[in-house]
Amino acid sequence: MGGGTTLVEASRFGIESTGYDLNPVAWFITKKEIDAGKTNSQELQSAFDRVKDDVADDILQYYKTPCPNVDGEHDADVMYNFWVKEVNCVSCDSDVPLYRDFRIASGRYENDDKENVLCPDCESVILVDDWRGESTCAECGFEFNPEDGNVDYGDYICPACAQKYPVTDAIEDQGGFDLRLFAVEYYCPHCAEQGRTKSEVKGYKSAQAADHDLFEAAKTDWENADDLRQYIPDKPIRPGWSTDANQFEGSMSGNGNLPRHGYHDWTDMYNERQLLCISSLIKSISRIEKQNIKEYLFLSISGVMHYHSTFCSYNRGYNKIADTFKTNRMNPSLAPVENNVWGGEYGAGTFLSSFSMVQSAIEYARNPTERIIDNGETHETSHFSQPIGGSASVFQGDAKNIDGEDEYQAVITDPPYYNNVLYSELSDYFYVWLKPMLESEYECFRSEHTPRTDSIVVNPASNKDETDFEAELRQAFEKIRRALKDDGVLVFTYHHSGSESWGELLQALCNEEFEITATYPVQSDINKFTKGETVEFDIVIVARPTESRMPISWNTLRRNIHRAATQVQEKLEENRNLSSGDIGVIEMGQAFYEYSKHHNEVYRAGEIMSAKDVVDAIYGIIQSGNRGEEEVYIDLLEESRPTYSDLNKHLKRSDASEELMREMCLFRTDSTEFQLLNWRDEKRQAYAQSKVQEDNGDLTDLDKAHFLRYRYEQGKSTGEYLERWDITELQELCEGLAEATSDDTYLKMLGVDTTLDEYGDGS
Repeated sequence: MGGGTTLVEASRFGIESTGYDLNPVAWFITKKEIDAGKTNSQELQSAFDRVKDDVADDILQYYKTPCPNVDGEHDADVMYNFWVKEVNCVSCDSDVPLYRDFRIASGRYENDDKENVLCPDCESVILVDDWRGESTCAECGFEFNPEDGNVDYGDYICPACAQKYPVTDAIEDQGGFDLRLFAVEYYCPHCAEQGRTKSEVKGYKSAQAADHDLFEAAKTDWENADDLRQYIPDKPIRPGWSTDANQFEGSMSGNGNLPRHGYHDWTDMYNERQLLCISSLIKSISRIEKQNIKEYLFLSISGVMHYHSTFCSYNRGYNKIADTFKTNRMNPSLAPVENNVWGGEYGAGTFLSSFSMVQSAIEYARNPTERIIDNGETHETSHFSQPIGGSASVFQGDAKNIDGEDEYQAVITDPPYYNNVLYSELSDYFYVWLKPMLESEYECFRSEHTPRTDSIVVNPASNKDETDFEAELRQAFEKIRRALKDDGVLVFTYHHSGSESWGELLQALCNEEFEITATYPVQSDINKFTKGETVEFDIVIVARPTESRMPISWNTLRRNIHRAATQVQEKLEENRNLSSGDIGVIEMGQAFYEYSKHHNEVYRAGEIMSAKDVVDAIYGIIQSGNRGEEEVYIDLLEESRPTYSDLNKHLKRSDASEELMREMCLFRTDSTEFQLLNWRDEKRQAYAQSKVQEDNGDLTDLDKAHFLRYRYEQGKSTGEYLERWDITELQELCEGLAEATSDDTYLKMLGVDTTLDEYGDGS
């Protein structure tokens, strides 16, 4: 079910639907989406108001700071507190704050051409023109380059003695790290009422003694709050590939090592003020009597957790907090940003903003609408005839255990992304908070952690490799195939940067007699990071049951895939630039579409290619530009009456050269007539014979094929050439020529038995 979008949309239109998810966190979120249509929003608002009256002021008192505009005469609201980790130098024992640089945030309003930076000498927050250039502190006159911090890749550089030492080693040696509060982003409602400028009302300031004292007060309150301990996950972080990969054998991206960064228990991911305020919220919510209403407030807490941990950082270009899983992994921050737990006028990820989203969702679920665009303007329709959720059921469990035969018209799923994002590990972060709130109501929250064993992933921490991934995917597709009606449809989204995952998926899908009938590149709901770059596209794959496959040569299939993928790429690039990762996703979508029609019927030099073989061979073909004169020539052979415009169209999507093709006598233009030449043409044959005679290394397989065809038709011997040449790639080319021209003589001249099944009609 993932985030539940499919069930919600189906329910909106009254479609009977059933959802399964192995992960309790995903199941709970979707359950509450489906329950929303029968939830009383006024009751929920009343419950929120009771929680607000109970704890809001107590929480907000810890998020105040002296307003810099009136020299502390009144307090402003804290939006974010800026911290930096600190270790002791192994050489001189000085404190080393782990600043990668001293930039805080971009300037705003009238200062939007400047940057807010921290002076490393007096610790004032100042505006500079260029944070990458030499700057002078307006407060103390200190000259520095804000780009030059105290961290160089994984090492710190002591500002006192210049000692260089690995950060994680220092944290391990010292048994952890300290945190230093150095700056605050504030919003002042008093100054807003007085009509002060925007940059005065909302801005950045240095942390003062009052800010440090306030945190110490919160810390003391937490140390004395024994009644709140039951509401926090004071347990060890479960070892996994994302959390402690050193415990496991294997090599894979996404490996984490939280213990070396000083994180052993879940509570290590929060400072004392966060633990105090979040647990106070949970305690208050726990007093709500109605279970359904209480769960929506718990859901709001789950949303809060995205933006409240020492793994949060600051998106300095956009002046906003970046959440815990900004890179879809547990990535500790050297400069954590602490959010205001309750929230104020501004700020993302607060309890106030999270509840507002939940409440809006419930109101929508009770009276769903649609937005339509008419003449460039967006309009909202009248309410649908039924609320969301009435025709939907959700179950927590393994999709591989779905019962039913010939039951469903459509199965829509979101299969695991191989090893790309280990949701079963990352979701523990939310599970450990939800467990105490929900275990008395739901059995799936009674185990210590989320289930991993049944997750379909590649994960060394679960002793699962690509063989397990394919086998378990096949089990799932087998159950889906049995549950689908004969005219049913399977729809799912997928993306990954590595060819291996696509091969496993395609093999499993086709082995269960599915054929891909359409693929659609769509904008991802989040940016995913693969191999250091953002991948913005998913592929929606549409598959239907099939029992027939048609034979085809690899040469033809490869060109079909490339042609289709390039057309999609060109269309998408009309409005955006695509990363190589995006192109790879689009490419794989077309490979799925083309290959599935010929599963176990793709022949290459007489050998049958598997789905994995095809994916390995096609992967990266667009990025590499691996299309030359031979590919363009065969593409033109497939045109019924190729023209010069067709030549230019194919040349544009290749690395081939018109001049070289003309030199090779592959075509001629007489007046306005374009002629594609073949082995019969005298000039083309003379060129091929000259290249064979020269034998200087630039003889192509196409030259060989046309040369051999001429000799074969003339009844001349070809044996000496076939013995001299490696015919594997030549046969591959001739398979393409035979299909493009419907002339199997290209194969017969090589001694290939064309009566075999694989050389049937591949059209």
